[in-house]
Amino acid sequence: MIELYPPAEPYDKGLLDVGDGHAVYWETCGNPAGKPAVVLHGGPGQGCTPGMRRMFDPARYRAVLFDQRGCGRSTPHTSDPATDLRYNTTDHLVADMERLREHLGVERWLVTGGSWGTTLALAYAERFPERVTEIIVSAISTTRPAEIDWLYRGVGRFFPEEWSRFRGDLSGDLVAAYARLMGDPDPAVRTEAARSWCTWEDTVLSLEPGATVHNGPIGEGELAFARLVTHYYSHAAWLEPGALIRDAGLLREIPGVLIHGRRDLSCPVDTAWELARAWPGAELLIDDDSGHRSSEVKRAWKMEALDRFCSRVS
Repeated sequence: MIELYPPAEPYDKGLLDVGDGHAVYWETCGNPAGKPAVVLHGGPGQGCTPGMRRMFDPARYRAVLFDQRGCGRSTPHTSDPATDLRYNTTDHLVADMERLREHLGVERWLVTGGSWGTTLALAYAERFPERVTEIIVSAISTTRPAEIDWLYRGVGRFFPEEWSRFRGDLSGDLVAAYARLMGDPDPAVRTEAARSWCTWEDTVLSLEPGATVHNGPIGEGELAFARLVTHYYSHAAWLEPGALIRDAGLLREIPGVLIHGRRDLSCPVDTAWELARAWPGAELLIDDDSGHRSSEVKRAWKMEALDRFCSRVS
């Protein structure tokens, strides 16, 4: 059993005005003089959680967590249908990271994230490689159209009955159709769309140990998650298809650890393999016995990488 570091409270936190009417929640924990590291949560729209702090040695790391635009404790919240999504794109999130880095007086930092957080980590690092010391990512996703098509159509071959319910009476691009439903003026329509979306997300991961399928009430968190995921994925994250892997050579001077589960139905392992081939010097670690979620093996690999990079002179 991998032992995480003890629960920790932030020593500083706040809301950063990032423009466009948005304020991003951030927090820092650990050692104020420690090695800076920024954590990128998944989703888009899941928000950061206290458990994320426990991966970092509090004596050696200055860990920065933040809720991306529109979710968690950031404002305005996208569960409110009045919240305009025009100013919530990948470019906006990358710019927010730079504003936060400058606000905290960080010169360079380690970047880590999982799933959607991998996409954002790569987009940021390829834009600002001089600001990144190392990268540790897991459950690798680059949000290519082919990856999105797999997650919301192709993987349905494993769950044909559930996918039929997810599709319902919709036709054409399902992600775009759900994005429209999440913008419907009727709150009942939005709630049912969010319920269906979250149920499908859980279904794809339902074969993994400890997995559950959502059957509880739909609250602000689920509404924001469904609205943001469909917003980002219906636009393929505003990224040129394949660009993050194509441009991975820009990261050649940045040590990277890529952690993935071979049984990941949500994000098949071929994306991680392609990224590792395109990123000179990146280390690809594949856990044969896990899927998308964390595992003892993957947690151990990440903590070992964090321990190794903490002592690295960069």
